[in-house]
Amino acid sequence: MTGLNQMKVMQNPKHTCLLFFLLLHWDASSSVTPSLSSSSCLLQGQFHLNSMEKAGDVMLGGLFQVHFFSIFPEMSFTNEPQQLTCHGFDILGFRQAQTMIFAIDEVNRNSKLLPSVTLGYSLYDNCLTLGVGFRAALALISGQEKQIILNETCEGSPPVLGVVGDSSSTRSIAISTVLGLYRVPMVSYFATCACLSDRQKFPSFFRTIPSDAFQVRAMVQILKHFGWTWAGLLISDDDYGLHAAQSFHSDLGVSGGGCLAYLEALPWEKDLIEFQRIVDVMKKSTARVVIVFAHEGQIINLMEEVVRQNLTGLQWLASEAWSTAAVLQTSDLMPYLGGTLGIAIRRGEIPGLRDFLLQTRPELPHNNSYGNNMVNQFWEFTFQCGFAPTPSGWVENGGKVCSGGEDLDTAETGFLDVSDLRSEYNVYKAVYALAYALDEMLKCEPGKGPFSKKSCATLQTLEPWQLVYYLGKVNFTTSFGDEVSFDENGDALPIYDIMNWHWLPDGQTKVQNVGEVKMSAFNGEQLTLDGEKIFWNFESKKPPKSVCSKNCPPGTRVVRKKGEPDCCFDCIPCSEGTISNNSNSSECFGCPEDFWSSPQRDLCVPKKTEFLSYQEPLGICLTTASLLGTFICTVVLGVFIYHRRTPIVRANNSELSFNLLLSLKLCFLCSLLFIGRPRLWTCQLRHAAFGISFVLCVSCILVKTMVVLAVFKASKPGGGASLKWFGVSQQRGTVLVLTSVQAAICTAWLVSSSPSPHKNTKYHNDKIVYECVVGSIVGFSVLLGYIGILAILSFVLAFLARNLPDNFNEAKLITFSMLIFCAVWVAFVPAYVSSPGKYADAVEVFAILASSFGLLLALFGPKCYIILLRPERNTKKAIMGRGAD
Repeated sequence: MTGLNQMKVMQNPKHTCLLFFLLLHWDASSSVTPSLSSSSCLLQGQFHLNSMEKAGDVMLGGLFQVHFFSIFPEMSFTNEPQQLTCHGFDILGFRQAQTMIFAIDEVNRNSKLLPSVTLGYSLYDNCLTLGVGFRAALALISGQEKQIILNETCEGSPPVLGVVGDSSSTRSIAISTVLGLYRVPMVSYFATCACLSDRQKFPSFFRTIPSDAFQVRAMVQILKHFGWTWAGLLISDDDYGLHAAQSFHSDLGVSGGGCLAYLEALPWEKDLIEFQRIVDVMKKSTARVVIVFAHEGQIINLMEEVVRQNLTGLQWLASEAWSTAAVLQTSDLMPYLGGTLGIAIRRGEIPGLRDFLLQTRPELPHNNSYGNNMVNQFWEFTFQCGFAPTPSGWVENGGKVCSGGEDLDTAETGFLDVSDLRSEYNVYKAVYALAYALDEMLKCEPGKGPFSKKSCATLQTLEPWQLVYYLGKVNFTTSFGDEVSFDENGDALPIYDIMNWHWLPDGQTKVQNVGEVKMSAFNGEQLTLDGEKIFWNFESKKPPKSVCSKNCPPGTRVVRKKGEPDCCFDCIPCSEGTISNNSNSSECFGCPEDFWSSPQRDLCVPKKTEFLSYQEPLGICLTTASLLGTFICTVVLGVFIYHRRTPIVRANNSELSFNLLLSLKLCFLCSLLFIGRPRLWTCQLRHAAFGISFVLCVSCILVKTMVVLAVFKASKPGGGASLKWFGVSQQRGTVLVLTSVQAAICTAWLVSSSPSPHKNTKYHNDKIVYECVVGSIVGFSVLLGYIGILAILSFVLAFLARNLPDNFNEAKLITFSMLIFCAVWVAFVPAYVSSPGKYADAVEVFAILASSFGLLLALFGPKCYIILLRPERNTKKAIMGRGAD
């Protein structure tokens, strides 16, 4: 065959005789087949496949698992190799095949769907073996004709237009890889591997069952719903299990739903040592939930070891491959598998299917050929008989001969049970998807088609790749009410039922639907569960707890344990000032500026505020002292007013004494401005009032001292002129000028850099200390310095006049009072600087009160004593020191 001819063959899939030319033998001058024409193809060999066939205008292919096991012959290659044989009839697989035939028959009877086309079918058994399934697929798309003449036009429909199958992901991957090269559509009803969604590798693959990617996400939703963050995963050692494991690793990490305690692959063979090791791993693990992505046969082998080791107390989560498997729902296994939650294919109803199944009849007379023999094999399995001619010794050994007239309705088999149609429902939808796609393709109007030059496909010229386009556009609703369509990856609308294995008191088993999980365009995966229907196989009758580490409560953060999965962690309390208000928080968050963490570290609470309050003991004491000083000043002032004409009151300018008492009263009252929550006006007023009041007080004392000195100086010869500078007007003016200077200082301070309230958090992290910042240190220093200068000047002058001759020398009292005043304020400076927060205010208030009480007692105490207790001394003679005796 020339290279040009080979290229033509590869480019035109209509030439079905050359579609898989590797299977065909070109022999133009063969000595083995000299009688063949030089322009013909001869099959290298025929596959002996169990099948069911019916001719039609358009043929659909089907691949089903009708047998469980296959036995390979010995390959010595000393003679022609024999075909393998299949054993272990699978009722479920045969019912799936019959469902396809029923769907095709229903389409043919539908006058609105493909009205002028009759569908035929060619169905093969894959014997649960990749090699057999692959051979069957090649036979479907290349045909089984022994010889094909090449000089014909080879026009018309291909042997099959599309294939329904396969049930296995591994077989579907292998078959679809080849079919995809020629764009032959393949619609699987049970292959769930997420890898099959890859449109680059499998461009013509579709399926009516959701992808494992969605099934894994559905299981993750169940894990999160029950709070199971620690689970074991058992998978089958094939594409189905391996891709599921990959999806679990990625989806669990992204969703934060948990992590895997262990991952084990179940062997296909009955390897007792390996199964014992796997069960030992399960027993040692703290995970109480076991997810199993495997097939029935593997689960049976696993459960034998589980029963042998009596491993109970596990919650099983089943994939769709075994979630409804009746072979596992036995009295021996239910103590272990009772309560299993499983993902199941969407259940559907197919009206008329049972009646159709009941009409199944064997083909008579029976022959042992492989073609169209599935029904007869089913009949022999169901009624445990054999069709004639039976094998040698069959009857002699007690075997029955099948008549073909046995009553199928009375047979003890699950073949007629259509109450739980799941995989069959997917087969039904797959056939209708192909039928609707073909119907739309044949309805195409010339000039409006989707193909080159707006052309359409015809029944005589249609090609498989044209059907792929229409399959992608299919959208119909089944009689059960389910919408069927495919996304851009060929995946069906994902929806699963959630099943629960009930172990009834009478020992019977019931698999009940307890919810569903489906994909929503707006909300993603939506899980719906009826918790009251779920049976839990535990003494508590409640869902188990399966966690590596208990949830970290609010107020703590998660710290991963080194070298262990993410679900294993320690809970560390949040540090002061930080919180976590969610369980299993990965970090603690700092509180806003004015807030602090609660003792439980689970919420931010307003910080405690601290200032010198009227309600606290210290504030009460200082307030009481202030009011007491004010009251004493008022009493003394009243006494002086009442005795204003007595010599002791009139001595040394009584007006100055009254001003001094008023200023002391102001000093006592100004201390109240330092108590209570600082406000702007209190911060501005407290220091101004303090400074002016004390300057008024000290200036009065200073003038008094100066007057004393002037009086005694005037008593000396030639000293009378000095008194004219210390008259009443001059005394008032001096006090006013000295006080005005302090007022000017305060005004300049307030205008340039006014004191203001401030929230200080440096002293305590969990407290806000309200205080008044002075604004300008210079202004505050000048204010205090001015008071200090006046006080020192008064003290010096009074000290110089202390020994002047007089029985009642007021200079001594002034000296003593100024000594107290200066001592208090000298001690105030270091105490004020070193005191934090409210205690600085308390120190200043204490200094104000202490100095005020010192002045009040030192200056007016002796006078009040004479006025009230020794009135006989309140005379001019007594004061001047004459006639004292």
